[in-house]
Amino acid sequence: MADQDERLRRWRLVLGGGDADGTGHGLRGADAGMDAALAALYGQGGGGGKAGGREGGLGASAPRVARWLGDIRTYFPATVVQVMQKDAIERLDLTRLLLEPEMLDAVEPDVHLVGTLLSLNRVMPDQARESARAVVRAVVAELERRLAQKTRAAVTGALDRSARNHRPRRAADIDWDRTIRANLKNYLPERETVVPSRLVGYARRQRAVQREVVLAIDQSGSMAASVVYSSVFGAVLASMRSLKTSLVVFDTSVADLTDQLHDPVELLFGTQLGGGTDINRAIAYSQGLITRPADSIFVLISDLYEGGIRREMLRRVAAMTQAGVQVIVLLALSDEGAPFYDHENAAALAAMGVPAFACTPDAFPDLMAAAIERRDIGRWAERNLGGPGQAGP
Repeated sequence: MADQDERLRRWRLVLGGGDADGTGHGLRGADAGMDAALAALYGQGGGGGKAGGREGGLGASAPRVARWLGDIRTYFPATVVQVMQKDAIERLDLTRLLLEPEMLDAVEPDVHLVGTLLSLNRVMPDQARESARAVVRAVVAELERRLAQKTRAAVTGALDRSARNHRPRRAADIDWDRTIRANLKNYLPERETVVPSRLVGYARRQRAVQREVVLAIDQSGSMAASVVYSSVFGAVLASMRSLKTSLVVFDTSVADLTDQLHDPVELLFGTQLGGGTDINRAIAYSQGLITRPADSIFVLISDLYEGGIRREMLRRVAAMTQAGVQVIVLLALSDEGAPFYDHENAAALAAMGVPAFACTPDAFPDLMAAAIERRDIGRWAERNLGGPGQAGP
C-alpha cells in the first residue's frame, strides 16, 4: 500500500494535477509547495490561475519571483535549481527582474546566470551591480577551485617534458628512472641489465618565458559560457611565470584585457556580450602580440560565424601556422558542446590542418599540455573528445 501511495504521489507531481491527471492524489506540506514552484514555471504558459493546477505563473512581480527563487532552493538540489533558473529566464523573460538586488541575492550562482548578467552589464543600475559582482565572484571562485590545480599541473608537466635534456653531461644530471624505462627494450637477460642507448636528463628549471599563449574569445551572445570559462583559464595561465599569456575579446571590435588577467571578475565585467563578429580583425590583432611564433600557442574560441572578411581570416590562419604557431580553434569551451557553428569555415580550417572542435573545461588543461608538447591536436581531439566534427549538427 505504501508503495502504491508513493507511485501516485510521484505521478501527481509529474502530471501537475487537474482533471486530466487521473491519480486522484492530493498533495500537502512540502509536496504542495514543490508542486506550486513547478507550476509557476512549467504551468500552462506560465499564465494566471491556481498554482496547484499548474497554471500559476510568476508574472512580472520582483518580490514574487524572489520568493519563488527562495522556494526552489528549499525544495530542490542546486543542480536542479540551476536548470529551473535557466528555464525561467528563457521561458518567462526574467532578465529585467535580474537587475534588482533582491533577485540577485536569491539566485543560485552558476555559469549560465553569469552569462546573462554579463549581457545586462551595460544596462545594470548601480544598486544591482555589487550584487551581480557577488554572484560572478562566487562562480569564478568555484571554477578556480575546480580547474586551477589541474591546469597548473598539466601545463607545468608539459613544459618540463618539452625541456627535458636528452644529452646530460654529468651523471648527476641523468634521470635514471626515466632512462631505464626508455631503454627497457635493450634489456639483456643473460647479463640481467639494461644497456642504455639513450640517456634522459632532468629538465633544467627555466625561469624565462617558454611559451607565449594568446586567447582570442568571441563575445557574441551565444558564447557566454565560453567567455566565463576562458577568462578563468586565462587568469590561471597568466599566473604561471613560464607562460606569457594574453587575452583579447572581440565582436566587431577588439578589446585587449590582458592587464585584467589578475582579476577574472573585473575581466568578465570588461566584456560586452552580444553584437556582431569580426574574426579576421581579432586574428590580425593577435598576430601582433606574437613575438616568438615557434614557441607560441594561439587559441581562437568562436562559433566561426564571420562578419568580417572570410578570405582574409583564412589567409591569416594559414600564415600563422606556416610561421610555426600552434593554432587551436575551439567552437566552444563549455560543458554543453557547440550546437551551432559555421560548418563551411570549420571545414576550410580543417583543410589547412587546423581542426575545429568543442572542448569541455575539464579537458582544456590536457589540451594545453598537448599543444605545449606540439602533439597532433586533431588526433588528441579524436582520442579525448570524440574528434573534430562531433561538436554539433
